[in-house]
Parts: sequence; C-alpha cells; structure tokens
Amino acid sequence: FVQQVVMDAKAAIDKAVELGVTDPDRVGVGGHSYGAFMTDTLLAHSRLFKAGIAESGAPNRTLTPFGFQNERRTLWQDPKLYEDISPFLFADKVKDPLLLIHGEMDDNDGTFPIQSGRMYEAVRGNGGIARLVFLPFEAHGYRGQETIEHVLWEKFSWFEKYVKDGARVAPPTAANNQNQ
Repeated sequence: FVQQVVMDAKAAIDKAVELGVTDPDRVGVGGHSYGAFMTDTLLAHSRLFKAGIAESGAPNRTLTPFGFQNERRTLWQDPKLYEDISPFLFADKVKDPLLLIHGEMDDNDGTFPIQSGRMYEAVRGNGGIARLVFLPFEAHGYRGQETIEHVLWEKFSWFEKYVKDGARVAPPTAANNQNQ
C-alpha cells in the first residue's frame, strides 16, 4: 500500500511537471480525514513534498482496531498491517513541515482529536517541524464561517512559508523549536 501511494504521488507530480504546470521544487500535499492519513503517509515515506497539511486525520491505525475504510480485518487479526500502514509509527521519518488541523469536537469514530495531537508530538519529538491547530466547537467537518476563514489562513500561511519559495527547511534546533 505505502509503496503504491508514493509511486502514485510521484507519477502525478512527474505528469504535472511534464505538462509544464508544476515546479517539482514547490509541491505541497494536503487532505482531510482519509486524505490527511494519506498526507501523513506521503510525508513519512517520501521527500516528494515541501510541506503537508493534514486535517482531521487518523495517522495511528492501531487506534482504529476494528477496521478502517474498506479494511475489515481487526488489529488482532493482522497487527503487522496496522503497524506498517500507520504513519504515526514512522513520525521520525517526517522531514518536511506538517500542519495538523483538527476539530476539538470531532465525532467521527476513527478520527478523534487525540490522533492529531499525538502525531504532532511524535513529529516534534523527533526533531521535525509541525504545527497543531485545534478548532473549538468544530466536529469532523468544519462549519463556522470564522473557522473556515481561519483554516484557509492557516493553510495559505503554511504553504507560503514552506512551499512557495521552494527552499528546503532545516529541522529546528532545540532552542528555536518552541516557536514553530
């Protein structure tokens, strides 16, 4: 699964470059819910992107032990699958900046807010660049006008800072890590 996802992303970037509509040094990735899981997976297993944005995701599949999406096997039936597919367990490999956004009242049974909180801690704890934004009073899908405007500001600011200029960002030092 992971290898296929990375190959698919690379093929999409290569095609966009071939068409002349993409600078391969200025590509970001993002998604909501399962798309956030895919974003986390791509950042944990490739260096194709300058930064990522994961909204209301579930990077630790061991916290969804009774299946997810079309996977019907439980964690106990196939623990290796759950381990291999969880980007959380590869957080030390996330070398590009990751913005995590999550509704504090997410009621989706697979994407509780703790998922984003733990991914944030794992990336930061391993020296990576991450920002965590919890959205008060929001569930899995964001509805408030102010929330939507805030999310857009966060996303544009993140990509402006980490993708637009095309420069690789060095992981923060311990001294300046508190300011990310």
